[in-house]
Amino acid sequence: MSATPERRRELLNTAAEVFAAQGYNATTVRRIADEAGMLAGSLYYHFDSKESMVDEILSTFLTELWDGYDAVLAAGLGPRETIEALVTESFREIDRHRAAVAIYQKESRHLAAQPRFGYLTESQQKFEKAWLGTLERGVADGAFRADLDIRLTYRFVRDTVWVAASWYRPDGHHSPEEIARQYLSMVLDGIARRD
Repeated sequence: MSATPERRRELLNTAAEVFAAQGYNATTVRRIADEAGMLAGSLYYHFDSKESMVDEILSTFLTELWDGYDAVLAAGLGPRETIEALVTESFREIDRHRAAVAIYQKESRHLAAQPRFGYLTESQQKFEKAWLGTLERGVADGAFRADLDIRLTYRFVRDTVWVAASWYRPDGHHSPEEIARQYLSMVLDGIARRD
C-alpha cells in the first residue's frame, strides 16, 4: 500500500522546509522524519533516500516553473510584456515553492554534478536563454535602452527576483502579483521621481 498523494506531498513539503533551512548535506532522513512526526524507518516506506526527496522537490518545482514560462514565451508578447509576465510567473512560483526555490539556489550547483540531477544544468541554460533572448529582442526593437549590458541586466533581474524566496511568506501582506508589480516598477521605471 502506498502513501496517498496528499501524504506524499505533506512529507515532501516537510523535507523541503528542512533542506531549505539546514542545507542538503546537513539534513538527515532522521531529521526529516522527526519534523514529520514519524520514525526514520517509516520515511523509507515512502522514499528510498533523501536524494529521491530532493529530486522530486526540485523536479516538481522546475516542471511547474517551465509550464508557466513556456506559456509566457509562446504567447507572442512584446519584450517588455514578456519580462513582466516572466517576473510575475517567478513570484507565483516563489509563492508555491518557496522552500524549493531556496534549495535550488543553495544546492543546484553541487547537485548538478550528479548524473541524476543533470536536468538542473539544462534548466539553467534554458532559463538564461529565455531571459537573455527577451532582453536582446527588447534592445533590438527599442523597448529597452540600446546601451543596456544584456548579461548584467539578466543577472540583476534574476537575482533581484529569486532572492525574494529568502524573505517571502505566503501569508504576508502582499500577493505574488503585487510584489511582481512593485519589482517591475522599480526595475523597468526606476525609483527616482520624474518631474
